Amino acid sequence: MRYQVGGSLHSDDPTYVVRQADEKLYTSLKNGDFCYVFNSRQMGKSSLLQRISHRLKSEGYKCVYLDVTQLGSDDTTSAQWYKGIIVSMFYGLNLAEHVNFKQWWDIQAGLSPIQKLHQFVEEVLLPNVKGDGETDDKAKGIFIFIDEIDSLLSLNFPVNDFFAWIRHCYNQQAHDPNFQRLGFALFGVVSPSDLIADKRRTPFNIGTAIELYGFRLHEASPLLNGLKEAISQPEVVLQEVIYWTGGQPFLTQKLCQLVLQSASKSSDQKIVLSPKTEAYWVEELVRSHIIQHWESQDEPEHLRTIRDRLLFNQQQAGRLLSLYQQVLQAEEIEDRGDANNKDISDSLPLPPISPIPTDDSREQTELLLSGLVEKYNGYLRIKNPIYRSIFNSEWVLRQLDNLRPYSLPFNAWVASDFQD
Repeated sequence: MRYQVGGSLHSDDPTYVVRQADEKLYTSLKNGDFCYVFNSRQMGKSSLLQRISHRLKSEGYKCVYLDVTQLGSDDTTSAQWYKGIIVSMFYGLNLAEHVNFKQWWDIQAGLSPIQKLHQFVEEVLLPNVKGDGETDDKAKGIFIFIDEIDSLLSLNFPVNDFFAWIRHCYNQQAHDPNFQRLGFALFGVVSPSDLIADKRRTPFNIGTAIELYGFRLHEASPLLNGLKEAISQPEVVLQEVIYWTGGQPFLTQKLCQLVLQSASKSSDQKIVLSPKTEAYWVEELVRSHIIQHWESQDEPEHLRTIRDRLLFNQQQAGRLLSLYQQVLQAEEIEDRGDANNKDISDSLPLPPISPIPTDDSREQTELLLSGLVEKYNGYLRIKNPIYRSIFNSEWVLRQLDNLRPYSLPFNAWVASDFQD
């Protein structure tokens, strides 16, 4: 057995961890909801997509997968992009045996790209997508999964019409029963406000946001199978792994794979730990293989992706780093307070909670999409101890120094705001 570090997992991968989001996405789609899963990179979005798509197909639904990164770039025209969407759905749903595409396409000459897309769905897709041996010969539901939706931000034309069209498809369900068979799910590293600012045309205010959290210990039992072969006390070791990663899917799979690699180097292919030494052993593994010299050991890339998203835009980077610095300092103060409080029961400690309340500000949204922090009980907190160790106070200060004078105006603004 091996753990997959990076990339999406196959639907039947033995290390796939079922989370609360799995059931919510599955149920919401079957209930006819428009769904979207927006989160930071390497949180398991694509794996979730593949898993739910496979589950729906096994029940007789039809699913088509669209990767937006394959449909256009910054020099793609709107006509080319919409045609790419149509062609992908045409072949993805095996419609070539029912319709002559070239003939149909020629008839649509003179229509706008978005009109062609709607005509295709109404005239070609919905009437011709067949079920698997069903008596009415129609698929009972058709789901369009659109991945990497944030790639739309790099296009050189507005995509408001595309999202307005998705909303229109859901509005049509009240008038045309055929549209009740059509559903959408969007995945990406983006916020709804990035994609469409017009609140009257957005589908996101009628949709269902699927929250995606890290692995919780009780969910992570599929990861135990590999550890049982590699190390003694696998349950305790997995608990320590989850502590260090906060359940972040990429890091959790990577750390489990590092355990296997360490075992393969031992004489009997298994590591035997003395009782009560598991936490120390896992910590040493984390520090030596992930935290120390992290930039050179970050393969496949994960930590550098977080760093680059924070620092990509110099004018914005100062604001993000200053906000993150507040979260970091607040947690350090809370940690010191907990350490000094000897009356707190070991069975009742709460995770460190930042005093920075969540809001819908541009800075908080970007910081959340970097993956470095998460929402917890209405506050921001750093996602795991690995991030806290790497992106620590010294690292933040170095980056702010490098960014001056960009960071200075925001620091001054923060100070004045808190004084008020």
